[in-house]
Amino acid sequence: MEENSKTVSVTQKKKVHLFYCLDCEELARKIAAQSDLITLQSINWRNFADGFPNLYINNAHDIRGQHVAFLASFSSPAVIFEQISVIYLLPRLFVASFTLVLPFFPTGSFERMEEEGDVATAFTMARILSNIPISRGGPTSLVIYDIHALQERFYFGDHVLPLFETGIPLLKKRLQQLADANNIVVAFPDDGAWKRFHKLLDEFPVVVCTKVREDDKRIVRLKEGNPAGYHVVIVDDLVQSGGTLIECQKVLAAHGAVKVSAYVTHGVFPKHSWERFMHQNNEGSEKAFEYFWITDSCPQTVKAIGNRAPFEVLSLAGSIAEALQI
Repeated sequence: MEENSKTVSVTQKKKVHLFYCLDCEELARKIAAQSDLITLQSINWRNFADGFPNLYINNAHDIRGQHVAFLASFSSPAVIFEQISVIYLLPRLFVASFTLVLPFFPTGSFERMEEEGDVATAFTMARILSNIPISRGGPTSLVIYDIHALQERFYFGDHVLPLFETGIPLLKKRLQQLADANNIVVAFPDDGAWKRFHKLLDEFPVVVCTKVREDDKRIVRLKEGNPAGYHVVIVDDLVQSGGTLIECQKVLAAHGAVKVSAYVTHGVFPKHSWERFMHQNNEGSEKAFEYFWITDSCPQTVKAIGNRAPFEVLSLAGSIAEALQI
């Protein structure tokens, strides 16, 4: 009886045809390597003479009746239109189901509605994605990792089914491998990070920092917890310039942390701001950060920094492969 139940569970798994944008080719190959049920498919990413996309989906007839997914990276406004064009077409090719994997929802970090006239770009992007055509299998499944603001979960309409995943399990697995795994404290740079992640990391002692305004400056201070004598790991969803993380590290070190590391799911790092974290360049400190963990949700960053100390890339490939079976 037990053997029959195992057979049923295996046959229920989906064979998925995975398309991907050019930036995500390396991640797509890692995802396909996770399972024999995932087959990579290709798109000809060409342009007309005027610069507009001239796209062709290979093997379009072969994916009829099949489960199809697209791995996207909206790394800049310039590449969004061509990917949206593909995303809107794939569900209409008589596929059994369609899943969009967008590991990093980029506009979410710029949602600052403080006065009349501010444009809600995250809401606009959510509306665009909410209008993906319905496939034969129903609404599109939309897989996103560690979306920046909790309210953005409710921006999506009824024509998509958002599946919100997190990279935190990758961090926890990596922390278990450290020699000082029993001496870890998790720090959050602000209350927002604490709200997003503290329930996922409740087995660790916690330190919370906060930003206060003094004159024209915003200064990071210790709000609660004791970092003294611990290896402190700062956890947040994303990093841009990295200024807050650096100030947080200084505060933790001043309060007795023996080591400070950092984890962010999305290493955005515009204008090569990751360079300020390199051990040889870190503002007079050889090793201000022992480790700096990111995922491969931002493929251009991964290509730029690789695994150069203190950076380590924790791949989302296994997690995405599992999400494609949901």
